[in-house]
Amino acid sequence: MTDIFPTASSSARRLLAVTASLAGDLPAPLTEDGRAIAKANGFKGDAGHIVLMPESAGVDAIIGLGNGTDAFALGDAAKTLSEGDWTLTGDLGEIDPTLAMVAFGAGGYQFTRYKKPSRKPARLTPVEGADADEATRVVRSIWLARDLVNTPAGDMDPDGLQAEAVKLAKAFGATVHVTAGDDLLKERYGMLHAVGRAAHSAPRLIELEWGDTSHPRLAIVGKGITFDSGGLDIKPAAGMRLMKKDMGGAANAMALARLIMDAKLPVRLHLLVAAAENAISAGAFRPGDILTSRLGLTVEIDNTDAEGRLVLGDALAKAVEDKPDLILDFATLTGAARVALGPDLAPFYTDDEKLADALSKGGAKVADPLWRMPLWDGYDNQLDGAISDLKNTGDNGFAGSITAALFLRRFTGDCRWCHFDIFAWNPKDRPGRPAGGEMLGSRAAWEALKTLYGQ
Repeated sequence: MTDIFPTASSSARRLLAVTASLAGDLPAPLTEDGRAIAKANGFKGDAGHIVLMPESAGVDAIIGLGNGTDAFALGDAAKTLSEGDWTLTGDLGEIDPTLAMVAFGAGGYQFTRYKKPSRKPARLTPVEGADADEATRVVRSIWLARDLVNTPAGDMDPDGLQAEAVKLAKAFGATVHVTAGDDLLKERYGMLHAVGRAAHSAPRLIELEWGDTSHPRLAIVGKGITFDSGGLDIKPAAGMRLMKKDMGGAANAMALARLIMDAKLPVRLHLLVAAAENAISAGAFRPGDILTSRLGLTVEIDNTDAEGRLVLGDALAKAVEDKPDLILDFATLTGAARVALGPDLAPFYTDDEKLADALSKGGAKVADPLWRMPLWDGYDNQLDGAISDLKNTGDNGFAGSITAALFLRRFTGDCRWCHFDIFAWNPKDRPGRPAGGEMLGSRAAWEALKTLYGQ
């Protein structure tokens, strides 16, 4: 198969999955020796509990699945089991076999760019009934998103993000077009240019196109702020520490694009990454400045730390020009979203009921939960400017995630559109989800796209 999920072989060790309901009467092929060892180790089938076994036990290890509904009970197995190949047997309960493989593979992730790993993770052979090809491409996309987010801004600046997009395009025969630096002004991307003009690495719009032009057009837009100092409205040190992850929207957009191309989804894909560093210098944009967007709307800057919506606005305006069937945008946009829903639950905004239903069902299916938030029209006039068409923040600190989404909606025209306000980061280790960058919301989006576009 692949280096993630190797082909099954007789040399692979056996991992027996056991739900809590079966822990009192452990099933074959576990022998009496194995049952005694499990009992001595207090094994009750709790999610993720692994007990290693001797040869006389009939299997090489057992793992608890809890109530048999959470695939990520397998999430720590790759780093807990010894190096080598393993075959999963036993009753998975209600866990989808493909998702079980994804959880195992996601847990085997290691960020190795700057530090050699102490050991290689265990590998899982294809699980009976699973779509191993689907599991492989999902895990590869998870690893891509994590690698992009985890890389420090010194290496993942707009130049670095462009290099990753070019690499992705070459892997799948896509084309890339980049508009950078002062060329952004020539092409009327006034907001994107202003946000990134103070940085050493020039701001840019990175566009990737792939697929048959006769297929429905799908635009995916990612916020690629490679580091966010806050600009002249500077963040405190504590608020700046994780700001290498402010390109997490771009990372998720690129990971989703990878899935689409790898699976050959019948769409005409247009990926747009608005890449910039929100830095401070004599050339930085200022509170009170008025910027002209690609759409022609003028925007007064209330706060330079509300920069993500500016770069997205220009990218969305470009996406709309091609009249796509659907636009999805991903952004680490507001702290308000984290206050409301925390780091694990991604809020999404759309006025399209069919799309909202597909996203909610997709998230539940693949353990990538979403929560729909309202595009509340009553707050929209908070964005109206006194001396400009718009301002880039609401009137007060209330409903910050909603007003940010409403700002973006001003640039989407009549297109079907969904905005994801994600965190793209795991604050601490969880099974299958190590601390650091994360693919969040975009796995749910992938499930929805398969439903909407015929796979």
